[in-house]
Amino acid sequence: MEILIEGFSKKNKQEKLEAIAQFFKSPEKTLEIFKSFDHPTAEVQEVINEFSENTISNFHLPYSIAPNFLINGKTFAVPMVIEESSVVAAASKSAKFWYALGGFHTEIVDTEKVGQVHFLWHDDIQKLTNRFDELKQLFINGSEDITVNMRNRGGGIKDIVLKDLSDKEPGLMQLFVTFETIDSMGANFVNSCLERFAEIFRNWHQNQPEFKKDGLEIIMSILSNLTPNCVVKCWVETDVKNLDGIVPGISGKEFAKKFHTAVRIAQVDPYRATTHNKGIYNGVDAVVLATGNDFRAVEACGHAYASIHGNGYSSLTNCTIENDTFRFELTLPIAMGVVGGLTNLHPLVKLSHELLDFPNARELMGIAAAAGLANNFGAVKSLTTTGIQQGHMKMHLFNIMNQLEVKKEDREKIVAYFKDKNVSVSAVRTYVESLQLA
Repeated sequence: MEILIEGFSKKNKQEKLEAIAQFFKSPEKTLEIFKSFDHPTAEVQEVINEFSENTISNFHLPYSIAPNFLINGKTFAVPMVIEESSVVAAASKSAKFWYALGGFHTEIVDTEKVGQVHFLWHDDIQKLTNRFDELKQLFINGSEDITVNMRNRGGGIKDIVLKDLSDKEPGLMQLFVTFETIDSMGANFVNSCLERFAEIFRNWHQNQPEFKKDGLEIIMSILSNLTPNCVVKCWVETDVKNLDGIVPGISGKEFAKKFHTAVRIAQVDPYRATTHNKGIYNGVDAVVLATGNDFRAVEACGHAYASIHGNGYSSLTNCTIENDTFRFELTLPIAMGVVGGLTNLHPLVKLSHELLDFPNARELMGIAAAAGLANNFGAVKSLTTTGIQQGHMKMHLFNIMNQLEVKKEDREKIVAYFKDKNVSVSAVRTYVESLQLA
């Protein structure tokens, strides 16, 4: 069916629903399903409607809790929004294990954000370089109305650097700007400053007789999600002997050695590193979503950071064993905020921040990093001992039963049957069929 929808964004929600329902075999049933996911409180739903454009319904994801996270001596029940049960289970299990061994430790390296004004310079570069200090001061003075509130909170513009990229693209240059945005993610603040810089630059250039009139061409002004100086370190450490029995039949020394080797593989092999780092973001993204932050920006930054050190794409975690001390550490570039965006709007996001005792941005960076390190520890532990599928598929069993539309009265039997057996869709289907024939 080909249907052209005219003026979709101008329709009200009901009209949008009715227009989209025509794409389905059963429009009335489709409308019923979409409407069933609306929030029962009209005022709350109205807020949710305005989060995005062309909203017709809500898409639900589980809101889970990973308890017993000891981070810098403080205990947290960490909210995680994710559809994969094994992620929450792994985070919870790792948190409980490390709780008795001192928990997770974090250190903020820096919280610097980055923005760029990209432009083409069709003139003498030295002339611009000679005048740049003057221009830089104009940028700072000319954006004071935008930066005043941020400066009052201790943030603002940190530096503005002129970069020459003409060896890569003829005439290409940029203003490379660094910011401190304190407790906000700062995207709107950064972009507003950059666009003001571009405006100031154009006006200044037009009034400089020494420059060619067509010598400046502004291309774009935009923040960068690569923030290599907005970084948190998170680590756990213990004596190797405390790892004895972490998996039955394996000594702490043997476990630590295999674990260390697995991390080294992720450091030298980009194929393994990609999956290794995905395991980190299983935990990080779940916390980022629960706290109303931008998981796309967080992931893009992390994967770029894993590639910029000259050795190809590599692991974000490192493992060392020195003097019988096992240390597992994550270096995570991550920009997070606790004000602005959804943090003051989404009811569950507000509860997440309250659950975490209203952390500032630095503390929230550490909490997200701890969730990532916990998940990575659990994944590497399983991979080097029992294998990943055993635990993963056991957690996935309920999804398989839902997929196969298993009767409620049969579910306890199925869970008991697969307690000591490998789980797969085909194995569950075969057992379900045997129950039906019995």
